[in-house]
Amino acid sequence: MPYFVYKVFTNRTFEPVDSFPKYREAKQLTRKLRTEIPEGDEGYTYRMIFAGSNAEAERLLSQKREPRPMGEDV
Repeated sequence: MPYFVYKVFTNRTFEPVDSFPKYREAKQLTRKLRTEIPEGDEGYTYRMIFAGSNAEAERLLSQKREPRPMGEDV
């Protein structure tokens, strides 16, 4: 399964950027893109996700995740 890099907007829309077969390549691009976001522009961010397809990646990105309970060491 590939790693997908997405531009994620505050209104919960997604724009695919690229996909990579290896974690390291995807992580490097995600970090690079995050550093290029203009100062004060909080309208979007970049996220990396591991999924079987673009559709699955977007579904996973759109799910609201529960925060971990305080004090839980996992």
